[in-house]
Amino acid sequence: MTETADPQADVRFERVTKRYGGAAAVSALTLAIPRGMFFSLLGPSGCGKTTTLRLIAGFEQPDEGEVFIRNERVTAGRRSGATSRWCSRTSRCSRI
Repeated sequence: MTETADPQADVRFERVTKRYGGAAAVSALTLAIPRGMFFSLLGPSGCGKTTTLRLIAGFEQPDEGEVFIRNERVTAGRRSGATSRWCSRTSRCSRI
C-alpha cells in the first residue's frame, strides 16, 4: 500500500500510462473506484477504455504507474495473485 491508499477502493490507478508504439492509449490516469460502486467507462473509439480494462484484468502491464485491487498492487507481474483472486470471483474476467 502507499500513502494514498483508499481502504474503500476496489480498483485504484495511480498515474498509469500505457503506450503502444508512440501513441499513449492511457496517459497519467489516476482513479479510485469505490467498493460496491457501479462504474462504466465511456468515450470514443481509441480513447483507452479497453486498455484500462485489460490493465485491471492483468492482461497488460502499464509503462508507468501502478494498479491496485483492494489496495494490493497487481502491476508487479503478470496476473498476480490479487488479480487472479479478484477475477476468480467474477465471471467476466475469463471473457475479456
